[in-house]
Amino acid sequence: MSVSLTYSLILPCLNEEENIEATVWDAAHWLSTEKLDGTIIVVNDGSTDGTAAILEKLQRELTNLQVVTHPKKSGYGLAVRSGCDAAATDIIAFMDSDGQFKAKELSLLLPSMQTYAFVTGRRRYRADPFMRRVFGKILGLMNFLFFGIWIRDVNCGLKMFTREVWPRIRPTHAVEKLFNTEMFIRLKRQKILWLAVPVPHYPRLHGKPTGGSPSVILLMFKELWDLKRLL
Repeated sequence: MSVSLTYSLILPCLNEEENIEATVWDAAHWLSTEKLDGTIIVVNDGSTDGTAAILEKLQRELTNLQVVTHPKKSGYGLAVRSGCDAAATDIIAFMDSDGQFKAKELSLLLPSMQTYAFVTGRRRYRADPFMRRVFGKILGLMNFLFFGIWIRDVNCGLKMFTREVWPRIRPTHAVEKLFNTEMFIRLKRQKILWLAVPVPHYPRLHGKPTGGSPSVILLMFKELWDLKRLL
């Protein structure tokens, strides 16, 4: 991968005051270690805890940190989308901010960017509670039944792609659980080749996940029906 390329790493976050500082410094360390010309873009999706204050402090310490703020919660998909829209670099990547991925794992995706325009992580073992893993498998099956796409780990929060393809795969309907599904639907329709790379996944040490809550699961099924109708 040419060192002349520029990179943006998008970090969507909601109420991650216990994780966001370590995640941002982890991202900064990765860019420095790989000697990449990169920008870290944190999207604060309407956090109501101390996340905003921590990000203000970090901006004084890191010149390559950009913060995009949503006044109120918009959902995971819109947070990622806002960050990708703000990116002005050759390569765009996004990673969850909860500490379950390490930025160094992006180096596992980098080599394949020489051949593919879109590279996604695939968790070797999903270090999540049982019900979150079950719903992940259900989503994979529903994606196949509804849209004819089989992605083993569609919602892996570690992805990298060229800025050139972003307008062609940019989700416009799904804002929560189906954000990644819509990206893969658009990849398929645009005939853009992509690759999945196995990556580690770590237990969440701080904060509370929301992805397995009944309201989020109900929203997932609603989005499935809506996305099927719209696409």
